[in-house]
Amino acid sequence: MEPVPMTPPMTLIEAPSPNFNARLAPPDTIVLHYTGMETGQAALDRLRDPEAKVSSHYLVEEDGRVFRLVPEERRAWHAGVSFWKGQRNLNDTSIGVEIVNPGHEFGYRPFPEPQVEAVIALLADIRSRWMIEDGRIVGHSDIAPDRKIDPGELFPWKRLAQAGHGLWAEAAPAPGAPIGEGEEGAAVFALQAGLTRLGYDLPPSGRFDADTTTVVSAFQRHWRPERIDGIADGETRARLIALLRLSA
Repeated sequence: MEPVPMTPPMTLIEAPSPNFNARLAPPDTIVLHYTGMETGQAALDRLRDPEAKVSSHYLVEEDGRVFRLVPEERRAWHAGVSFWKGQRNLNDTSIGVEIVNPGHEFGYRPFPEPQVEAVIALLADIRSRWMIEDGRIVGHSDIAPDRKIDPGELFPWKRLAQAGHGLWAEAAPAPGAPIGEGEEGAAVFALQAGLTRLGYDLPPSGRFDADTTTVVSAFQRHWRPERIDGIADGETRARLIALLRLSA
């Protein structure tokens, strides 16, 4: 595959990782992570360590440098046990982008402007080669909500969507009381069905159980970061409905 010219301000640095294998299908999803380590160098070293058995296709430093670790046509090892839009094992059909940030364990902080600009440029570059829908640009917390919370509530998903990458919607709160764990009925069933249609692994049961709380929290972390409590209040439900309309 011939390389495509990069879009400024991205600076691409080759840093090959041995941690990959063959793909069986072309990528149709982009998964964004934060590194969750104390330094970018520590993350880069781990992603290139054959003993670690983890990798991503790209790593984006806070100063905007972009490291290419694994060719896009190869299968990197970044997603783990995962699900999105009916598909499991997202390593098979995704491109993984690690974004340097200490994460919640080591001092979670906002993502610097040069880094955000580089992520936007990288997404545009990747999508110039592959058919990746906006609804398939997701976070690690979306595809593995029971295990992961990255890239977290400070990640500027709205900014990415405004640049043309990913989904974002804001809406007036829907009528009705908040729905939370322990409740049952048609409203819960409709909520679960909507989250499943968006992409999450949440077969509708009509019972608001612990799994539903986990998925609602993941949804809020991406699409309603002002409130992450696992309770489907009117605004959370309204944003879900608006996103489903965008992705229809």
